[in-house]
Amino acid sequence: MPEPSAVPIRPAATVLLLRDEPTFEVLMVRRHHQIDFASGALVFPGGKTHEGDHDPAWEARCTAWDAAPADERPFRIAAIREAYEEAGVLLAVDAAGAAFTGDERAHDARDVVATDQRSFIDVVIELDLKLDLGALTTFARWITPPLTPKRFDTWFYLARAGSEQKAICDGWETVDAEWIAPGRALELAAKGERKVIFPTRMNLQLLAEASSAEDAIARAAARTLVTVEPKIERRDGGQVLVLPPDAGYGVVEESLSSVGI
Repeated sequence: MPEPSAVPIRPAATVLLLRDEPTFEVLMVRRHHQIDFASGALVFPGGKTHEGDHDPAWEARCTAWDAAPADERPFRIAAIREAYEEAGVLLAVDAAGAAFTGDERAHDARDVVATDQRSFIDVVIELDLKLDLGALTTFARWITPPLTPKRFDTWFYLARAGSEQKAICDGWETVDAEWIAPGRALELAAKGERKVIFPTRMNLQLLAEASSAEDAIARAAARTLVTVEPKIERRDGGQVLVLPPDAGYGVVEESLSSVGI
């Protein structure tokens, strides 16, 4: 394992797509077993930011541009792009300002965007859409601890998913898409029927405190964002992973061995 100081921190973004029918659920995707990070795990759609997420041309192709903090815009664009690539859900509006409901052109362009054969912004321009930055509400921000072989600075967002767009996994990075109640995902993980990594589990627990998409978004908007960078501390029983007590997750001290880092 490389020295902690030698491991770069990669910017990333993920989105928790929510719906209330038939019940309060979040969209999760299963990572391909050959992926080198969180292989086989149930996660929220997301990934590293790309250079194209910083393209200044996005200003003309996004709604709520001025309302989003300048340093956060690339993360929001990345979150929307990843949801499109991995789950086929594109959070955008058409020329009339109506929510995009999906079409064959958008579906057919997913693979070429995901494999970097074509830029995301070119596809959005061709579809005459604007990304809906205002659809995203900041939920959390996590930085993976120094002892891990890969480190990410990940922004988590909440967004309502329209009923018209169907979630379909890409078959490359993700092999299954599943709408699931947050509490149910935690139950299955506890039984060993789903693989859920530590940050995902913590955010599922936080999400499970809400009763609906509206409630979850309202809670997130009211919460002061505290960046979570888990710390390793020694206790009598061994090393534990500790979260900041004011980050919204309560008091969290978990055995390092049980967390799986």
